[in-house]
Amino acid sequence: MTETKEAVPVDYEELRAFRNNNNPFSSRLGIYVEELRPGYARAVKTVTAEDLNPVRVPHGGVYFSLADTACGSAMVAYGTMAVTINCSFSFLKSAQVGDKLTAEARELQSGRSICVLEARVTGEGGTLFAAGTFTFRRLDKPAAL
Repeated sequence: MTETKEAVPVDYEELRAFRNNNNPFSSRLGIYVEELRPGYARAVKTVTAEDLNPVRVPHGGVYFSLADTACGSAMVAYGTMAVTINCSFSFLKSAQVGDKLTAEARELQSGRSICVLEARVTGEGGTLFAAGTFTFRRLDKPAAL
C-alpha cells in the first residue's frame, strides 16, 4: 500500500503566482506555470530563436526545464518544498520557433519522502515532443510564498 502525505492547506493561485514571479531561471526561459494542484501541474513556453541549438532546433534543455518546472510545481502544491533527485527523459521530436509547448506533470506514486511523476511535453496540436519520469524528494520545509 502506498503511504501518501496529505496536502498542507495552500492557496494554489498565490503559490502559482509566487513561483512565476520568483523563479529567475524559468523566467529567463519564458516558462510560465498555468495550473497547479497536489500531484498535477501544467506549464507552458513558446519556442524562441534564443532556444535553438547549433542544429537550429530547440535545445533539449528547453524541453527538460519545462517538464521539470511542471513536476516541481505539482510537488510544491502539497505545501512543502521538493527537489528532483532523478529523471529519465526522452526527446522524441523537435519543435519549431513559434510553437507553444505545454508540459503536464502527473503524479504516479506518492510516498512520505519520495514521489514519482510523469511529464509529457506536447505542442498545440497534441504532438508529443518529449516525455520523462521524475523522482522527487519531499523536504521538511514549507513551500515558499
